[in-house]
Amino acid sequence: MAHEPGLTEIEAAPAQPVFLPDLCGFTALFVVVVVSELVALIMVVGASGFGPGFFDELALLSLYTQWLGLSAAAALCLARRWLNGLDERAIAVLSYLLVLLVIWAVAELAWWVVNPLIGAGALTRLSRGDLILRTVLIGGVVAALMLRYFYVQFHYRHRLASEAQARLEALQARIRPHFFFNCMNTIAALTRTEPALAERAVEDLADLFRASLTDARAPVAVSEEIAFVERYLGIERLRLGERLEVRWQLASLPPSARLPLLSLQPIVENAIYHGIEPAPAGGVIEISARTGVGRFEIEVVNPALPGTGGRHQGNRIALDNVRERLRAHFGERAVMEASLAGGFYRVRLSVPLSEAP
Repeated sequence: MAHEPGLTEIEAAPAQPVFLPDLCGFTALFVVVVVSELVALIMVVGASGFGPGFFDELALLSLYTQWLGLSAAAALCLARRWLNGLDERAIAVLSYLLVLLVIWAVAELAWWVVNPLIGAGALTRLSRGDLILRTVLIGGVVAALMLRYFYVQFHYRHRLASEAQARLEALQARIRPHFFFNCMNTIAALTRTEPALAERAVEDLADLFRASLTDARAPVAVSEEIAFVERYLGIERLRLGERLEVRWQLASLPPSARLPLLSLQPIVENAIYHGIEPAPAGGVIEISARTGVGRFEIEVVNPALPGTGGRHQGNRIALDNVRERLRAHFGERAVMEASLAGGFYRVRLSVPLSEAP
């Protein structure tokens, strides 16, 4: 039934992620250290300027603010999994209260442990109550700003991901009608002359249709995309017969090599449309793949016959579609090149290998 895949996805979907970043990671800890140091610098400059004791005051307050910032980050890191599943308002309130509690505890500890050992400096000029009150107030303001920043960044990235998903689905949907229209033309041509072959083509087309409905959010393994292309070529062979010859030069395909679904098939379809159909004797399409350092490349080569200039516009549209989807998945790391030289038209895709197989 049409609604079953959607229900399955909902049941298998993970819990809504917490808007707090992973504060145990290096990047987040670096941000905490920088913000803590900036707070210390602002406090020292605002209180006494760049006087003779500037560096002593900065060193003391830096130690204090770093202690506060890293302790709060550690507490949020440990609480992040526990907060998962709660609504965002509860996460924000509980996170803020937890940070205030940690700030109060560190300030109390600093008074009883660090302050007596220093003997002089910014901390010893304050009473215990004044130190704790100022620390909690200033720390509360900084924590509120940081939590707001995390919240805005989380939803900004989520919106970008949603827009990219919608764009990918639109691009893939634009490819499907053209692909199936051509397949149906092939089946229609076989219906009267070769009904058995037409029936087999309908079955292959149904399998291809099911495969093409795969979620476009993540690239598929290159082996799956190649299997998709092979089934498409099987349908085209029913129409073109011996005029269509395909030579595969595939080295071992690494499991981390991935491509967006329906990214190779439009290129092969163009190779047939531009290089094989216009030639009375047909021709050869060469599909080769190789793995480089951290990258995977696949190339499609077809004969380029004179007098087919009127077909170039459709070729450009299909290639632009593939190029946009590669860019949506891989960004600037994806490369797609098309060239015409020596009577052959070449299209080369180069994408980064995934980190995880």
